[in-house]
Amino acid sequence: MSSRALQARFGVRFEWGAIGAEQLAVASGALVVVDVLSFATSVSVAVEAGTRVYPSPWTHEAAAAYAEEIDAALAVGRRVAHPDSPYSLSPAALRDAPFTPRLVLPSPNGSVIAAAAGDAVVLAASLRNFTATASWLRTNGFGTPQRPAIVIAAGERWPDDSLRAAVEDMLGAGAVISVLHRLGGGSLSPEAEAAGACFEGTTDIAAAISRCASGVELTEAGFSEDVAIATELDKADMAAVLEDSAFVARPA
Repeated sequence: MSSRALQARFGVRFEWGAIGAEQLAVASGALVVVDVLSFATSVSVAVEAGTRVYPSPWTHEAAAAYAEEIDAALAVGRRVAHPDSPYSLSPAALRDAPFTPRLVLPSPNGSVIAAAAGDAVVLAASLRNFTATASWLRTNGFGTPQRPAIVIAAGERWPDDSLRAAVEDMLGAGAVISVLHRLGGGSLSPEAEAAGACFEGTTDIAAAISRCASGVELTEAGFSEDVAIATELDKADMAAVLEDSAFVARPA
């Protein structure tokens, strides 16, 4: 039995990483990419400002060629951003950078998961816009076995490139799932129920994110502001929906 079939009877489903997305994605469903530190948070900051965000594979050559092809600005790694190339995966850098109408945003996790969605509707969700995301899903009829909401926690990578389950993405996914269920968005798979319970049972989300492995890593690297922006709970009132190859802001 395939992974897709294992959660097929439920309207709200949960899995990890690009392989999980490939296994669960269905054309009739919506796939929600949750990458809290930092892809989905960066997307929410950029689309909130009116930028169209084009996800791209995590190779500079491919991303640069794509940006040139569509006449877009190119985001670089957060550690190599500079005044002449101010766009990066850092939400803080994007917030401070000059406005650009089109941005190619390479990512080793979030962009790859978005590409694995096939014909499903794709959204990028973070702790900044989880209620808006859940409301958009509910308003557009997702969350039933026929039109499932498939929530994918991106996770991080170990040095051998294997998936590292990341608590920040579990919390972000659980936030979407919890609100969607509260809005009447259908039955939860056991996997989705566990993610929702993780969010609901965490009393201080911001503290958990700042103290978790990924949060500490970013802070020690000098990107504490990115962690702070990622924990602006429900700050954004727009969902980020992939349309014509770009994430755009859509009202809940």
